[in-house]
Amino acid sequence: MKIIDLSLPIEEGMMTFPTHWHPVVEITILGRHGIEGRETRKLVLGTHIGTHADSPRHFVPNGRTIDEISLDVLIGPATVADFTGCRPLQEIDVADLQQRLGEKVPARLILRTGWSEYFGHMKFYNEYPFLSENAALWLLEKGVRLIAMDTPSPDNPAHSRGTPKDSPNHKVLLGAGVVLVEYLTNLKAVTAPEVDLIVMPLKLKGCDGSPVRCVAIEK
Repeated sequence: MKIIDLSLPIEEGMMTFPTHWHPVVEITILGRHGIEGRETRKLVLGTHIGTHADSPRHFVPNGRTIDEISLDVLIGPATVADFTGCRPLQEIDVADLQQRLGEKVPARLILRTGWSEYFGHMKFYNEYPFLSENAALWLLEKGVRLIAMDTPSPDNPAHSRGTPKDSPNHKVLLGAGVVLVEYLTNLKAVTAPEVDLIVMPLKLKGCDGSPVRCVAIEK
């Protein structure tokens, strides 16, 4: 059995999407060994920092929150769809998914593009490959329950806040209860087409998402 960590480390100075609704990480030492006799820290971080899961509440008013997501969605067999070598801004369409998956779509899908190598640079946010709107609808019709990816979003980066079409894939998928796991890393270490996926968010009551510890298990 091989256990592969797919999570970014959370640390001060790490990149996050540059808007006021995504705070930067702050880690402050409060308890000190030489003074209080123990070490503790205060953490300031957003719900979408690093490797994280989006719950429906992220885009759906009154949608399910991260503490309401069933563990049987977050843990279980997953299929890896390999798109390594994607061009910048490449659209992944239905035909591309069918070529790798056939007509049978798993409940949990991992999209591997190799884009995590750009984390730390704005190219990560501005030029990542993305799902077409038809592809998102097709996955939904096929019964997908969780989509994990090594990119920051399933949406075309041109379709962001303030544009006529703001995050349509987020809205369609989260609106149907699909969990999105974003910012995976180290997918190149996964060699099997099928793995057991474990996504463990913090149990943050009433929140729209959470950083996660995400691992893949190859048997």
